[in-house]
Amino acid sequence: MLDGVSLDQLRTFVAAAEEGNFTAAGRRLRRAQSVVSQTLANLEGQIGVKLFDRSGRVPTLTDKGHALLAGARAVAKEVDLFKARARGMAAELETELSLVVDSMFPVAVLGSAVAAFQMQFPSIPLRLHVEMWEAVADPVLDRRCAIGILGSLSPAPPQFSMERLLTVRGIKVVSPLHPLATQRAPIPPAVLAEHIQLMHVDRSSVWRTATLGLLSQRKWRLRDLAAMHHFLRAGVGLACCRCTWCRQI
Repeated sequence: MLDGVSLDQLRTFVAAAEEGNFTAAGRRLRRAQSVVSQTLANLEGQIGVKLFDRSGRVPTLTDKGHALLAGARAVAKEVDLFKARARGMAAELETELSLVVDSMFPVAVLGSAVAAFQMQFPSIPLRLHVEMWEAVADPVLDRRCAIGILGSLSPAPPQFSMERLLTVRGIKVVSPLHPLATQRAPIPPAVLAEHIQLMHVDRSSVWRTATLGLLSQRKWRLRDLAAMHHFLRAGVGLACCRCTWCRQI
């Protein structure tokens, strides 16, 4: 008899459990209360399990009903997802979206965009990767990701079609222990060039000789952001940065 269990029965079970009574479930499903009651009785008979205790003024979930509710919800959700994906394919929407984002991109903006995407296209899986600086380019160039959101790289890979999204303000930072911290006026580039500059780099195969934000030829190239942060706090060097860590020094 279990093979005869229908999606309609499971949806009715979920609605009755969530609404708290059969009448409210009927309003939600646009059915008469008697139809809801009969549907649930048929379901209980098919599976051999009592889902609701009807001895009180309103029916309440039994312990076995509670145990089966999550599974019923999951089945209904999977079917809804299957139908949504099928509709998306029929409309020639993407079956999956892969995105790689520069870790310096504002998290609040990214989070809002992802939430809006999932709300509008719940059936399209989103694969999100976060990389640093130039490493954003590689997943797009080798077609692992369809879209990359990267910082101001110059020159940009010639294969890219680019569109400007927003501007992120960069800052020059030093520790209070650093000699530059005593300067009260705008610091000339020639003075900055006298000090060690800490630069974050990665293993990207595309931008081996990147000079973005270069202030000094006395530069230390660091792959570890935590190490860069510690050196800054110790007053060892200066950095041109957009990350939250450095803004907290």
